[in-house]
Amino acid sequence: MKQKSLSAGAVVIHGWGDQRHYLLMRCFQYWDFPKGMVEPGEAPFVTAQREIAEEASLTDLSFPWGEAFTETAPYGDGKVARYYLAVSATQDVVLGYSEELGHPEHDEFRWVDVDAARVLLGPRVRAVLEWGHQLSATPPLS
Repeated sequence: MKQKSLSAGAVVIHGWGDQRHYLLMRCFQYWDFPKGMVEPGEAPFVTAQREIAEEASLTDLSFPWGEAFTETAPYGDGKVARYYLAVSATQDVVLGYSEELGHPEHDEFRWVDVDAARVLLGPRVRAVLEWGHQLSATPPLS
C-alpha cells in the first residue's frame, strides 16, 4: 500500500517515572493521541504542535527527546500517522472547536496511566504508546 497522506501528532505525557500520564482523545469509539493532517509545505513537527494546540489547547509543550518519532504502517487508504513525544507542564485541556464540523472534533479526553492507555487503545496506536513509554523512560537529550 502506497502512502497517500501523512498526519502528525504526539504522545503527550504529564509527569515523570511512575507518575507519567498520557493524554488520550476519543472520537466516536476510537481513542488516539492528538494528531492531524500535515498541510502542504508544513513540516510534520510543526503540524504536531499546531494540532495539539488546536485539539487540546496545549501550547506549553516541551520535546525533551527532540524530533525523534515513530510512524504507523500505512492504514485505511494509505494514511500514515507520525508521532513525536511531548511533555506538558499542565493537564488543563480544553477540547478545540472545529468550524468545519460545527462542534469539537473529539468527544472526550482522558489523562491515563500506561495500563489504562493499553486497555483503551487499539493495536496500531498501542504500538505508538509502547514506543513513547519506552522512550520517556530514557534520559532526555541534553
